[in-house]
Amino acid sequence: MTATPNAQKPYLKQPLHITYSVLFLAFWGYTGLTTPDLENWLLESTLTLSLLIFLVAFYNIFRFSDTSYTLIFLFLLLHVYGSQYQYADNPFGEWLKDRYHLERNHYDRFVHFGFGLLLAFPMHEVLAYGFKVSRFLSYLLPVEFTLSLSALYELVEWIVAEWVYGGGEQGMDFLGMQGDIWDAQKDMALAFTGAFAVMAAALLLRRWRQK
Repeated sequence: MTATPNAQKPYLKQPLHITYSVLFLAFWGYTGLTTPDLENWLLESTLTLSLLIFLVAFYNIFRFSDTSYTLIFLFLLLHVYGSQYQYADNPFGEWLKDRYHLERNHYDRFVHFGFGLLLAFPMHEVLAYGFKVSRFLSYLLPVEFTLSLSALYELVEWIVAEWVYGGGEQGMDFLGMQGDIWDAQKDMALAFTGAFAVMAAALLLRRWRQK
């Protein structure tokens, strides 16, 4: 796991970045064209669009390492595939539910865990190389930011469910609670766990390399 951002090469001289861009845009377009619920896809895509705008706007200001771009790419794929359907109806989650006789579709759990697991390290790079915070804080703050952003996301989901769907059954479907009253808390806990795990692994790896 590299922790050094790339040299400031132009985008057109970064084949890995170009490959990720083309693959992601193609997949994003495919999910939009094949979704059975365009309104849900558009709502879920606001997060995707926000992250893409951030990456493009700061590309020549702050450059992530290839490791971080790979992690971001994987998270975006997870989220976009989830947005193709209601999370509670995701086909992969349905397959797991039938295969292992689960009580609910757990795809949303994968995405929340992936949020922490895949995006905490890019946060670490921003803090360590962009803001040049202390080493301790560069590993601690991504975990705290993940928990805070997860709580914010749950609040935004609740607002959308109320304003767009007027609460009720459609709102519950959008939230993906599937009858679990502790759904939001479990989602936040999974994101926190993913972030803690990757930051602990990155710190241990750094110390091992310094021996």
